[in-house]
Amino acid sequence: MATKYELYVLDGCPWCAKVLGYMQEHNIKLPTVSITGNPEARAMLEREGGKVQCPCLFIDGKPLYESGDIVDYLAKTFA
Repeated sequence: MATKYELYVLDGCPWCAKVLGYMQEHNIKLPTVSITGNPEARAMLEREGGKVQCPCLFIDGKPLYESGDIVDYLAKTFA
């Protein structure tokens, strides 16, 4: 079964830009959801992740926070 990913980001967030930049450099394409102006996405992030913090990478429904941790995960998983 394939792993399901969703990356939650906030427009203008430098940590989100770090993750998105890494993904672009390494041609990693994952579903991305901006919570900017999107109350439904913001509510889902808070409900499922326990807090409103971006970036947040959901991996099979489990949240991974912190841009460095997300980049490390992407480097290991998509190398």
